[in-house]
Amino acid sequence: MSVTMKHVQSFIERCMMAVGTQLHHARSLAEVLVEGDHRGHFSHGLNRMDMYVKDIKSGICAKDGDPVLEKESAATALVDGRNLLGPVVGNFCMNLAMKKAKEAGIGWVVAHGSNHYGIAGYYAMQALKENMIGMSFTNTSPLVVPTRGKECTLGTNPISVAAPANDGDSFVLDMATSAVALGKVELHDRRGDPIPEGWGCDAQGKLTSDPKKVLNGGGLVPIGGSEATGGYKGYGLGMMVEVFCGILAGAKYSEHVRTWKVTDRVADLGQCFVAINPENFAPGFSDRMSDLLSIQRGLDPADPHTPVLAAGDPERTNMKKCDEMGGIPYHINVVNHMNECAKTIGVSKLLPCDNLISN
Repeated sequence: MSVTMKHVQSFIERCMMAVGTQLHHARSLAEVLVEGDHRGHFSHGLNRMDMYVKDIKSGICAKDGDPVLEKESAATALVDGRNLLGPVVGNFCMNLAMKKAKEAGIGWVVAHGSNHYGIAGYYAMQALKENMIGMSFTNTSPLVVPTRGKECTLGTNPISVAAPANDGDSFVLDMATSAVALGKVELHDRRGDPIPEGWGCDAQGKLTSDPKKVLNGGGLVPIGGSEATGGYKGYGLGMMVEVFCGILAGAKYSEHVRTWKVTDRVADLGQCFVAINPENFAPGFSDRMSDLLSIQRGLDPADPHTPVLAAGDPERTNMKKCDEMGGIPYHINVVNHMNECAKTIGVSKLLPCDNLISN
C-alpha cells in the first residue's frame, strides 16, 4: 500500500543524477519532495519530479554551482540563486536568515534567479529547530486569474509561517494564495476525477469543475473563489507575496515569469525567507503559543466527528499515518508515470508498484 520514504528519496536522487545533477543538489531536492508527500502535500512531492528532470535535462536550470550573496546588512541579504534548483537556493537563504536572526533578532533574505522550490513550509520549518519563527514565500509562473479577470497574471504565490510552541508543538501555516495548488488539479485530471467548483475557471473566467478546462486555457482562482465570496482577498495576498519576492528581489514577476512547465527561458523566480528570534521580544513566547493552540483545539466542534484543528495539525496526522504504514501511500498512476519518466533517462532501478492504491 505504500513506498518507504527511503525508496522514494533514493529514486528521486537517481533520476536527478541521471541527468547530470550534483549529488548534494539532488539530495536537497529529494528531501524537500519526500517531506512534501510525508506531510500530505502530494501536489508538491514525487508528482513534481518530472518537472525538475526536464528543467535540468533541457539545460534551462543549472545543475551545479552555489548561490551567491550579492548584498547584505546585519539583518538583510540579497542572493543570486544562479539559476540553481529551488531547494538549493532555499536552503542557502534560510540558513542565512537564521544566522542573521541569531545575531540581529531578525533575518530577511530575498533571492532572484531561483526555481521551483517545493513546499514553502519546508523552509519556514527550518527555523523551528532553532526555536525561531520562520517564514517563506515564493512567486511562481502565472497560473491564477485575478478577480474580475480572464487571464493568468499571478502565481499560486504560497505563504508559510512556522512558530514554535512547547514540547515540540508548533503552528505551521503552508498555503497557496490561490484556492488550491495547481498540482491538485493535475492529480484530479490524472485520475480522471472532477474538481470541486471554486478551484479554477475556464478560458472565459467562469468557475468550472472540469480540470481539463482549468489546465487548458483557464486558470486557478484566488482564495475565496469569486468576488462575492471574497476572492479579492486571496488576490491581494497573491500580490503581497509578489512584492516580497519578484519586486523586492529584482526577479521576474507576474506575467513576466515564464509559462508553467515551458522551458523556453530561465524561470528567474523571486523568493523570500525570514527568521525571527522570539528572544528579542516579550518573554514566554512558546508558552503563549501553546496556549493559543490549546484554545483552538479545545473548542467544542460543530461536528463531533471533526475536531477543530490548528495549522499544521492535518500534516501531523498524515505523517503519523505514513509512519504507521511504514511508507507513503501513492496512487498507482503517479508511480507508473514517474517510473516511465525514469526509464526515458536510463534509470533502471524503479519504484515498487505492487499493492499500491489503484482506485
